[in-house]
Amino acid sequence: MAEAAGAANGNGEKPVDEPEEVQPLLGESKEGKKVVIPAAAAEEEIEFKLADEIDVRLPFYKFVVKKSLLMMVALNSVLVASIVAINFLMLSDVPTLFSTINIIALFIFALPIVLVKYTEYNELKEVEEMFPVFLRDFVETIRSGMTLPSAIKAIAKNDYKALNPYVRRMAAQLDWGITVERVMLSFGKRSRSKLIMRIISSVIESHRFGGNLSDTFEALSNTAVEIDHLREERRLYMNSQMITGYVVFFVFLAVMIGLEKFLVPSLGDMNTGNMMGGLTGAAPRSSTTNIAEEYNVIFRNLILIQGLFAGLAVGKMAEGSITGGFKHSALMMFVGFMVFAVAG
Repeated sequence: MAEAAGAANGNGEKPVDEPEEVQPLLGESKEGKKVVIPAAAAEEEIEFKLADEIDVRLPFYKFVVKKSLLMMVALNSVLVASIVAINFLMLSDVPTLFSTINIIALFIFALPIVLVKYTEYNELKEVEEMFPVFLRDFVETIRSGMTLPSAIKAIAKNDYKALNPYVRRMAAQLDWGITVERVMLSFGKRSRSKLIMRIISSVIESHRFGGNLSDTFEALSNTAVEIDHLREERRLYMNSQMITGYVVFFVFLAVMIGLEKFLVPSLGDMNTGNMMGGLTGAAPRSSTTNIAEEYNVIFRNLILIQGLFAGLAVGKMAEGSITGGFKHSALMMFVGFMVFAVAG
């Protein structure tokens, strides 16, 4: 009977009335056995949208945002707009203070968004790091003869750090009588990881069409471990590029300080000399002071802009994500601002 069932599942045909959601591909496990792996096209159909999120559609880009974050951005925008308006009305005649308050307002606007996105990025990173451990335990429980629901309930007692809430939620949903497919799809969506969702799709396909679950899980576990190793190798390989990014920024900082220390005073002296060469008899100090203040503001803003984009580039190279560069940007901007303020 088992052979007949295997033949029925291995002929590649599906019932006519069954919708075709994800096209499976055949891969090989460690022993060379055929297992079900989802097609790459399935990744394009994955939507990470939960009940507390809404779609934001732009002409060339679509993304999902939490309602709480959207409300925070709206309130923050009102606060920042008020600061900028008051600054423009009362301090527009003081260039240095006017520019400084505008930069502070920009940081006030960006800080909550950056903190929320970076927290989500760190959580996703920790979940993906623990997922191969979860899969290995899952393989062992499946090999012991347990069904999918029993295996999930059994390993829910283990400690998977950042993955614990997701695993325990799956076990609770199974206790409530929710089907395995819906539980695992919910887990994939809440994790917000394309890697995890791709693996979940493979598990669902194998479970739905009667594939060998132990071989499927072993192949997927090996894939997840290999991806984790590749990420670690890339991180180690890109360390030199990350150091280069920091060196370039500090060279730029030194150049800005040198210009502010030596070029700006010489420009002021040239301006004073031109005035004294005329018939005025004396050069007003205000013009020289204004030139120095204007260049000081320009150089400071250039340092902040350079630190922002250099940090994002370093994060993209080292961790494969622009979000991972927020900490590098914050460090470069802070150090650059403080060094320039002290040296100036």
